[in-house]
Amino acid sequence: MASFTVKSLRQIFKVLTDAPGFDRVMSKGKVVCELRVEEEHTNRGGTLHGGLTATLVDIVSTTAIMCSERGAPGVSVDMNITYMNPAKIGEDVLITAQVLKEGKSLAFASVDLFNKSTGKVIAQGRHTKHLGNS
Repeated sequence: MASFTVKSLRQIFKVLTDAPGFDRVMSKGKVVCELRVEEEHTNRGGTLHGGLTATLVDIVSTTAIMCSERGAPGVSVDMNITYMNPAKIGEDVLITAQVLKEGKSLAFASVDLFNKSTGKVIAQGRHTKHLGNS
């Protein structure tokens, strides 16, 4: 099993953000990515599972925080998600995360999930992370 330290994760993100082609998806404190909804991503109703949506908010906001000034992943303090519209199998979801504020010990991020073809908001999330005291 691979073991990553914060230092090695910072190096990986530095390589990704410095590499050509990634500048459109990752920038300082912001991440944009996509997910095509497949059957394994859905609930019994055939739409994007709420638990997966929460996981996406967690992971993508953490990535945005790691691409910010401090570059630390932090520990979750609070996370909330508002679900507004379903995403069905075969639909593409555009996910954008942005760091709203990064202080001495806390970082605040927002995440929006949109239906790529219609522009409808699928869900919005907020994530607060404790970064430590440095």
